[in-house]
Amino acid sequence: MFVDEITVEVYGGRGGNGVAIYRREKFVEYGGPWGGNGGHGGSVIFVGEEGKTTLIDLRYQRHIKAKMGINGRTKGQHGANAEHTYIRVPLGTIIYTEDKSFKIGEITEHNQEVVVAKGGKGGRGNMAFATHRNPAPDYAENGDPGVHRKILVELKVLADVGLIGYPSVGKSTLISVVSNAKPKIAEYPFTTLHPNLGMVQVGDESFVLADLPGLIENAHLGLGLGIQFLKHIERCRVFLHVLDLTREDPYADYIKINHELEMYNDELLERPQIVVANKIDMPGNDDKLEVLKSKITAPLIVISAHQRTDIDKLLKKTLEELKKAPKVFDHTPDYVKNYTFEGDEPAFIITRTDDGFELSGEKLRLVFERTDFTKEEAVKRFARQIRSMGIDDALRKEGAKHQDTIRIFDYEFEFIE
Repeated sequence: MFVDEITVEVYGGRGGNGVAIYRREKFVEYGGPWGGNGGHGGSVIFVGEEGKTTLIDLRYQRHIKAKMGINGRTKGQHGANAEHTYIRVPLGTIIYTEDKSFKIGEITEHNQEVVVAKGGKGGRGNMAFATHRNPAPDYAENGDPGVHRKILVELKVLADVGLIGYPSVGKSTLISVVSNAKPKIAEYPFTTLHPNLGMVQVGDESFVLADLPGLIENAHLGLGLGIQFLKHIERCRVFLHVLDLTREDPYADYIKINHELEMYNDELLERPQIVVANKIDMPGNDDKLEVLKSKITAPLIVISAHQRTDIDKLLKKTLEELKKAPKVFDHTPDYVKNYTFEGDEPAFIITRTDDGFELSGEKLRLVFERTDFTKEEAVKRFARQIRSMGIDDALRKEGAKHQDTIRIFDYEFEFIE
């Protein structure tokens, strides 16, 4: 089954907690803090795999979770970092946030890695907080939560050359003849329901050829297989436009298919295109061939894919055009921004409620998550941290008064002047 778009949920592993513990050993005076740091949580990482051509594996992994970091231990021992979770995906995979407003990354090379959900940092143990003023801190940090999000994973086939044309013009037969690909071949339209990739060897050189599902008139509006597979054409540097000489008007087919490319993305018409007139072995096609030669300015190669007539000539011409063709850069749409893990959100947000004020914000949540509220020293440290963030002054500007209720995520506090 071919899958080229899917939504999955990814969870970076939580960092391990630091530990607050003391060295109590015979004959060791003033042992002091001895708690180690927690290990970092694992990340979810997508890795490019040349042999894959579909996202079918992700259909059965809708929730991908990385492992948690190990908590710190006594004797100053740090917890182990969790192993990353690696997911193999095809080349040409693009990862977006669920609403497609941010582009997280794109995989175009074998073994290329993209972090899609970063693991949390490990919390610090009380050894890390020891100072001259406080040589025996009685608190430690909790580990940071890992990134959790829904992502949209999209595949655009990554090939050098693409076969385009109406259904049943011989594209599948051609790719089966020139490469090791084994597509389904039959005498009815839309036999090819998903792109097929094949490696074509021409002497000492090679290129990747994609057999793209047949287009029809108004495909850009969704007719036939429609826009579902037009996106796979975007990555091809050279097009082999296959025409069937046994159809009523091959030249009209040529015009209509190029119109579909233009309506989908007018830049596609700037790509090198070789017109392949197929089925020359069938009688009565001389007049149609003459029309094509007189009206088409692009290079025209006449072949019979079934009988392998002039296949070598076609491959040499394709390689020649490929060497001259510029590399294709996939332009990110204007409404899509490149995502970074370091967000631009404010450190905190104040919202007035019926009974007081509510605080939120990613940076504030991070400080909150790191705090062990079972330890009094840790709570005092939390108060100092939010004061240094400017929250006290901001609350006063918003009208907070003595003993007003301040809700910070799961806890409520009193505002004290």
